[in-house]
Amino acid sequence: MEKIVIGYKDSSGNLIDTQSIKDSVNLSEVYYDNTPEALEIIRHSTAHLMAQAILELYGNAQFFVGPVVDEGFYYDFRAETKIGEEDLKTIENKMKELIKKKSIIEKYEISKSEALSKFGDDDLKQAVLSRIPDEVVSIYKQGNFEDLCRGPHVPTTALLHNFKLTRVAGAYLGGDEKAEMLTRIYGVAFADKESLKAHLKMIEEAKKRDHRKLGNELELFMFNEEAGAGLPFWLPKGARLRAKLEALLHKAHRQRGYEPVRGPEILNANMWRTSGHYACYGENMYLTTIDDQEYGIKPMNCIGHIQIFKQSSKSYRDLPLKYYEYGVVHRHEKSGVLHGLLRVREFTQDDAHIFCTPEQIKSVVLEVVEFVDSVMKKFGFEYTMEISTKPEKAIGDDAVWEIATQALRDAMDENNLPYSIDEGGGAFYGPKIDVKITDALGRKWQCGTIQVDFNLPERFEVEYVDEDNTRKQPVMIHRAILGSFERFIAILTEHFAGEFPLFIAPTGVIFVPISQSHVAYAKELQKAMMKIDIDSEVYDKNDSLNKRIRNAEKQRVPYVVIIGDEEVTNKTLAIRDRRTKEQYNLTQDEFMVKLSNQLQEGTI
Repeated sequence: MEKIVIGYKDSSGNLIDTQSIKDSVNLSEVYYDNTPEALEIIRHSTAHLMAQAILELYGNAQFFVGPVVDEGFYYDFRAETKIGEEDLKTIENKMKELIKKKSIIEKYEISKSEALSKFGDDDLKQAVLSRIPDEVVSIYKQGNFEDLCRGPHVPTTALLHNFKLTRVAGAYLGGDEKAEMLTRIYGVAFADKESLKAHLKMIEEAKKRDHRKLGNELELFMFNEEAGAGLPFWLPKGARLRAKLEALLHKAHRQRGYEPVRGPEILNANMWRTSGHYACYGENMYLTTIDDQEYGIKPMNCIGHIQIFKQSSKSYRDLPLKYYEYGVVHRHEKSGVLHGLLRVREFTQDDAHIFCTPEQIKSVVLEVVEFVDSVMKKFGFEYTMEISTKPEKAIGDDAVWEIATQALRDAMDENNLPYSIDEGGGAFYGPKIDVKITDALGRKWQCGTIQVDFNLPERFEVEYVDEDNTRKQPVMIHRAILGSFERFIAILTEHFAGEFPLFIAPTGVIFVPISQSHVAYAKELQKAMMKIDIDSEVYDKNDSLNKRIRNAEKQRVPYVVIIGDEEVTNKTLAIRDRRTKEQYNLTQDEFMVKLSNQLQEGTI
């Protein structure tokens, strides 16, 4: 018998699971690895194993859904017994007991009407069935546990060894904030012990780098639930960090021919009806009434830029025309998905819209990709790109979508740029390229996007005068590189573990005068720092020298400078360099040159 690799297809093109080998299970001939296909099966199967353990421990438990997610798996369920973090070990131990029983995982199918009758007393199963359009449903069974599931799964629980339950959370039924709160348990699983250990180590490091934790410790930002969930407040240090990032991007935009614009943050709802946002995105918008007319707070900046383009007549000679804006937008995110700066209800996009001819799409897209590449390399990110095609909820003709999608493919293919395809992942008005960055811990984040749009220019009758003196419709390229300042700063904070490079550091230098007689020189240096756009602080409080040095180093600034008699007399500095982990002395002039050179590293 050949070795059977879980996660791969058999000769008939079917994913190998219980059904294909259940009659000839030979565990010595079954193995799997950490490919995405195999991990999906392992994790889905481990989710069912966890549910089986919960059922045996808390017999009254009822289960909703247990999908695989990027970071592992979870199961949503209801139990009369309150389950907390302290119960995870008990559940894990029960899972290990079940593994030893080597239960075969079996699949059977019944009609949807039979399933509705079978689970007639289980409202959670009824809710799941209401979402399934098929007339025949599949059920996977192991021991005393069974659940509605499409599969596939491993053939036996004996293959599930390398897992860890990570946390307990609450989750609204079906993501509806007005619905019942269920218990959700998250976990991870891998093909081998080494991969699991490496992942758990990464999780521990991620906890230390959590931007919410560091944001509090470094006094970057805050949230106030009384003021409203998902609405960040930027503290002075965080606002300095953000301003430096904005300035860096502002210069890069201007050098690439972009013009700054700014549109209103609220527009008449008829604008949003014309654009299609009202119909396709209305549930995510904040609407209000002014003078008996409905208005919508903008969730996107594109309509404002269209109005600015239309303000005066444009010629083909003006194209491509590039507008950019640090546009504040508001989106009604559900409270259950809010997560620090990564998911908020108010955020600022580094947004741009490029109006061009159809013939210019390739060159414009490639120029944006170059811009993306420059920014990502500057911060030490690796990245991948993904073309997302027409979603189910969309505006515009299929033919127009195909032209736009093919333009993206051609731009990438003709320049040998690698990409993957996300079927149905496009914006409602056009296909897009999504930029996914990889941080210092190997985690992937969705940030930048490049979207080709024929639809909004048509809806708003946007035109330019072509070379033959006829009026033509331009193509609109929607483009963001960071995605949003909030999300990108959260990722940067975790990527650098709060140790920001000098060119964006909210505080570049902390001066620690040994005594009061050294404070004047420290403040003189502080003024010199400001002249070259470096923010600094003087730690001259009435604390011991060691405590002030410790407090300064906790701020993770690039440089801590100690000032005593010798430094004042000789105009020198005793420097603690966080980047090189060294201590050394420089003259004031030498230090200023060193800092000026490092600031140039921030040029994009």
